[in-house]
Amino acid sequence: MNHLNRVAITDVAAELVRRLVGLHGPVMFHQSGGCCDGSSPMCYPEGDFRLGGQDVHLGDLDVGLADGVPMWMSASQFAYWKHTHLTVDVVPGRGAGFSLEAPEGVRFLIRSRLFTDEEYAAAEQL
Repeated sequence: MNHLNRVAITDVAAELVRRLVGLHGPVMFHQSGGCCDGSSPMCYPEGDFRLGGQDVHLGDLDVGLADGVPMWMSASQFAYWKHTHLTVDVVPGRGAGFSLEAPEGVRFLIRSRLFTDEEYAAAEQL
């Protein structure tokens, strides 16, 4: 059975997530599709963002802790991104949102690439 990872995280972003977990406890990501934040990955204390039946669990980010950090996206946005591998990264600058990294003077962002034909075929089996 093929295992497809839809999401990944850079080392520098994982280091920031570990620091945020130390400050706030377990966290989660939701890929924003809102007008104000563009399409930014938003980091919240786990349970602070209310998930609905239309949210898709993209996978768990390996940040080097015992448990992975879950990442979610709305089903309507997933329809556009389902053919894409997403990597959470961090850059200097302040985002326009309620994400936990905002006071740190940095913001999370998504780097993406299209799946290969083989990866997309595996994704369609999930």
